[in-house]
Amino acid sequence: MAPDFSNRDPLQPGFWDERFARGFTPWDRGSVPAEMRRFVADCAQPLTVLIPGCGSGYELAWLMERGWMATAIDFSPEAVARAKRVAGQWAERVLEADFFAWEPERPLDMVYECAFLCAMPPAMWPRIAARWAELLAPGALLAGFFYFDEKPKGPPFGIARERLEELLASHFECIEDRAVQDSIPVFAGKERWMAWRRS
Repeated sequence: MAPDFSNRDPLQPGFWDERFARGFTPWDRGSVPAEMRRFVADCAQPLTVLIPGCGSGYELAWLMERGWMATAIDFSPEAVARAKRVAGQWAERVLEADFFAWEPERPLDMVYECAFLCAMPPAMWPRIAARWAELLAPGALLAGFFYFDEKPKGPPFGIARERLEELLASHFECIEDRAVQDSIPVFAGKERWMAWRRS
């Protein structure tokens, strides 16, 4: 049962601050997911990657240790503080920033999607998809976990596959679509690992 929170608007940093501060983070996987590990192992070379809405940001240090250039951003100060602790020596790669305003220091090869789209209400999805397209040059990747569900209440806000394809089809081509075997309870049976190449 969820605690009684005062902030109910996931578009406000305070919504997430309150949940991180009180340790209510059912979306937190606690480690780097197996599909991300496989994807990185299969990559021919290290990539420059953005992790938006990073939360605890377990992937950041793990990617940096493998020679990738990762930047993690979140607009919640509590999330950023936690991610900096998790990142250890790479804490400076965690930034408090607005996804829609942040600009990369060098061109991105990839945006890693992990519970960012589903954290935002459906009305925000077209803006998010447009920003992904804006941040990625042709050939770059949008890759990660996509949460499919029909229930209207969230977060997490599930998306229909047709809606995701509608959002991305004009700028991206799906090149990978795999079942996820190690989902945490909140996402179990409803998420897939997908990679989309910017066209």
